[in-house]
Amino acid sequence: MPKMKVLFASAEMVPFAKVGGLADVAGALPKALKQLGIDVRLAMPLYGSISRKEFGLEKVPEFESISISLGKETEKATIWRAPLPDSPVEVYFVENERFFSRPGIYSDPKTGQGYEDNGLRYAFFDRSLLEWIKGGQWKPELIHGNDFHCGLIPPYLRMSYAQDLNLGAIKTVYSIHNLAYQGKFPLEVVSKIGLPQELAQPMAALEFFGELNYMKAGLVFADVINTVSERYAQEIQESPEYGVGLEGVLRSRSADLFGILNGVDYSQWNPEEDKLIAHQFKPGDLSGKRKNKAALLKAFSLPTTELERPLIGIISRLADQKGFDLVLQAAGELLTLDLKLVILGTGQKEYHRRLQAIQKKNPRKLGLALTFDNRLAHQIEAGADMFLMPSRYEPCGLNQMYSLKYGTIPIVRATGGLADTIRDVEQDPNNGNGFVFEEYRADEMLVAIGRAVAAFRDGRLWQRLVDRAMSADFSWARSAEKYLQLYQRALQK
Repeated sequence: MPKMKVLFASAEMVPFAKVGGLADVAGALPKALKQLGIDVRLAMPLYGSISRKEFGLEKVPEFESISISLGKETEKATIWRAPLPDSPVEVYFVENERFFSRPGIYSDPKTGQGYEDNGLRYAFFDRSLLEWIKGGQWKPELIHGNDFHCGLIPPYLRMSYAQDLNLGAIKTVYSIHNLAYQGKFPLEVVSKIGLPQELAQPMAALEFFGELNYMKAGLVFADVINTVSERYAQEIQESPEYGVGLEGVLRSRSADLFGILNGVDYSQWNPEEDKLIAHQFKPGDLSGKRKNKAALLKAFSLPTTELERPLIGIISRLADQKGFDLVLQAAGELLTLDLKLVILGTGQKEYHRRLQAIQKKNPRKLGLALTFDNRLAHQIEAGADMFLMPSRYEPCGLNQMYSLKYGTIPIVRATGGLADTIRDVEQDPNNGNGFVFEEYRADEMLVAIGRAVAAFRDGRLWQRLVDRAMSADFSWARSAEKYLQLYQRALQK
């Protein structure tokens, strides 16, 4: 029986380029799909930050100059390839100096503002992939596109390439990783991206409140849609708060909309083998975790002699979505509790400013690193006792699953993937693996933190909770099986 052929397209991918969780998924899920016997290949833009030498990139000779029309202009794409490190999966890169050689991925690092031509950049990426397939020997049966950057692939296939013998039969799966980032651009961009003008008319597939909306286009035209947890798949259909204006479109596709929880790449996130942490450790011997706690306190210039006090970690974008308004509301009371808190992340400048002010007043209780540091992120997972994720919404979330593996107990709000992965230990004493609060309120969050701190004082209870957490399995193997079923469903359309 011939292998199923799948092209997995993403704007970011570990280890080549990362902004958020999408990159982790793109760098891990295809490896699990490959193990299921799928002929899966990856595709992403060749950003200027990606080292051709480090990753062993080479040009694909027959695709050194693909012409892509953008209205009255023409841009050239060059296709490169390289293996995904430590994997037999092959990655294809779309190179174009105008669109992808600049610093930053989606935004200008100097201003923090999204690039004004992102609509053209990702339309060019999508078109380049289809032209490459059209002229190549390898023909996928299905394209799995992710987020707004790949939102035009389904309409291109259904509208622009419908009569093409090489492309017309390709099916699509479209994944939503975060519905808040929809890819909205001025209506006039439609004249440059090679799709019919009528798609931009009011209420049409590409139009959304006077703008183009690439995610909406993907939702309308894809054969099958999924998002990254079962709970989030329901939430985004139920209200404008979660559906961000697209809840009606999502409800109209409810028969083709599914939730599949993201997995964890345990080759990267495993305290027994993690080379980024100060001390490796394993279930049954947590002496290394205590040493990691001391190393973490030292890294944040906090007193290292107070190891009996609970230490809460946060690794996050500093954004409203992630619940930082609750953290700031509760900060005064939170820091009066007998605990310490470390925060790693970047985001909204207002949060930077206010957190710095709070840290200055509480230098022995709050550690703050306003940056992205992968090594420090691993050290927080290994050294903290608890991990706080008070999200307003959370499509899936990965850190709560990482935390479990490191015996770091999650404190979360019951939303999206957080609700699908964390059970409250008081509500379910036999299976609980964390502390959960329901309402999006600072006082509710403080109650949950207080319950966690009280449990920490009970050494036996905490040890049982840590043992249970570390035995959890959220590997990609289970999720990959569900994606295989999703692919089979799409191919039957």
